[in-house]
Amino acid sequence: MSIEEKIFKRTIIDFIRLEKFGFTKSDGKWTYSELFMAGDFKAVVNITPKGDVSGTVFETATEDEFLPLRVENMEGFAGEVRAEYQKILDNIKANCCRINYFVHPQSNRLTQAIFETYGDVPVFPWDNDDAGVFKNPDNGKWYALIMCIDRSKLNKKLSGKIEVMNIKLDEVKIPELHKQKGFYPAYHMNKKNWITMTLDNTVPDEFLLALINESHAFTLGKHKRHRAGNNAWLVPANPKFFDIEAAFAKQKEIIWKQSSDLQVGNTAYMYVGAPISAVLYKCTVTAVDIPYDYEDENLKISKVMKIKLIKKYAKDFMNLAKLGEYGVRTVRGPRICPPNLADVLK
Repeated sequence: MSIEEKIFKRTIIDFIRLEKFGFTKSDGKWTYSELFMAGDFKAVVNITPKGDVSGTVFETATEDEFLPLRVENMEGFAGEVRAEYQKILDNIKANCCRINYFVHPQSNRLTQAIFETYGDVPVFPWDNDDAGVFKNPDNGKWYALIMCIDRSKLNKKLSGKIEVMNIKLDEVKIPELHKQKGFYPAYHMNKKNWITMTLDNTVPDEFLLALINESHAFTLGKHKRHRAGNNAWLVPANPKFFDIEAAFAKQKEIIWKQSSDLQVGNTAYMYVGAPISAVLYKCTVTAVDIPYDYEDENLKISKVMKIKLIKKYAKDFMNLAKLGEYGVRTVRGPRICPPNLADVLK
């Protein structure tokens, strides 16, 4: 890899900035020249319309190309020339480029969205330079990993390079995602808690971003997770065991089995199972951790919470088929509501 390729890797040339920096356009390419090392050398940098960068360094006294520049690990005077030339390239990069961390456009769109949401950029901890890790800077915990792999690692019948992302999700949710296109058992990570998603536009950005937000929540402590905004839950109600419709018809606030990490103030979207199979109620949690003693052949309850009815939906508003459009194929237990689904339910 050349000096120029190393420096301009993962960048996009902003052609609008080139002229202001000092480039001139001629014969379909942009050219910039600069004297350095007290005028003893001249760097000439060319950029093609495709954004390919190349350069040549000349000795001004003879106008000959300075060939030792291309010798790796060159020390002494030649090393000084190389270092000064690299400074010129770094300056061009800083003033005329935008960072493009990955190859596939969807990878870069998600990277930008992560930066806008959390302020995090990927770090590249391995020598191959193709795998970028997103982690919470407060504790170093990973929540996403983008890497370039061969498709055969996901499906032996396929071949060719592809970028993928690994994220951490609730283990109950992962088997359902495996049934959808673009999702695979986690490559090189714990398959119980992690999943691999292809970044080739098979899955829409909005859906992937909702999953990334869920993964990021695992890097937070329990209480921080709620304060961070993961306070909307899908909670199942089985009409075979309890008639929630009749209960809410009598009163607006009822007790419910304490569910996962729900806290006072959280929103509980109540999913009523078959034959209704739809989100039927929007509730707010008004009290938690209330001691309760109940047990039968189907259910054991040791503590309950109180939920207050806020809104009732039409039975066809958010049925199971529509939930599938937001990545929710089943609601077997309490689960964080995907942000894009919560936006619709609000």
